[in-house]
Amino acid sequence: MATQLKTPSVKDQVSAEEWALRVDLAAAYRLVAHYGWDDLIFTHLSVRVPGPEHHFLINPYNLMFEEITASSLVKIDVNGHPVMETPYLTNPAGFTIHSAIHMAREDAHAVIHLHTPHGQAVSAHAEGLMPLTQTAMLIRDELTYHHYEGVATDLDERERLVEDLGPTKTAMILRNHGTLTVGSTVAEAFIKMYFLERACEAQIHALAGGQDLINHPPQGTPEKAAEQGRDGLKIVGNMLAWPALLRKLDRIDPSFRD
Repeated sequence: MATQLKTPSVKDQVSAEEWALRVDLAAAYRLVAHYGWDDLIFTHLSVRVPGPEHHFLINPYNLMFEEITASSLVKIDVNGHPVMETPYLTNPAGFTIHSAIHMAREDAHAVIHLHTPHGQAVSAHAEGLMPLTQTAMLIRDELTYHHYEGVATDLDERERLVEDLGPTKTAMILRNHGTLTVGSTVAEAFIKMYFLERACEAQIHALAGGQDLINHPPQGTPEKAAEQGRDGLKIVGNMLAWPALLRKLDRIDPSFRD
């Protein structure tokens, strides 16, 4: 019989606004697991908690993503240390990437970082993400790159990471490492990650057939698609796709809301 973890509810201990963020972030973790993007207990998704304290929500370090609930998320400070009592482990080193972006970008309320095989494969490719599919062209204008510096435990790397992300980009390929997206909401960050990951997957499949067989889009088309995707992904993510994804999760297992 499968073991079901039960975490005491914290709904009465937090604001309604924070609870709504907890539900959305727990949903994002479940969706990452559903689409097979998780990496055991590693990588992180985080969201900023409103208020002057600069607190954030992140996953317990010792739970699989399909186990995460709104109440099991850990509220931490900018150094990755819990600020509420929790029975779970935290990983301060794992918050290095997230803290850098949250602190530098006011619009970066949500940050998602993954280590999928397709994302890592594109991160190791000299050309990075290529404009081979509509999905890639829609997200590519939002994309920037950061060179690999080893496991992200060095706080000095935060400055270079922020510089590479810049003031407006919302997607990043961490060279030889993985993918990252930011958003004003969890929904926005997730939908951008969905497009980025699907683009990476399609590129690896296309290149498997041989570079000489690739059909490149006509000149000017990638730029046109990028313009179409700039606001479209945000609108589609927040207003259309995210509510549908929450309904999907409710059908599969609504315990993420606990």
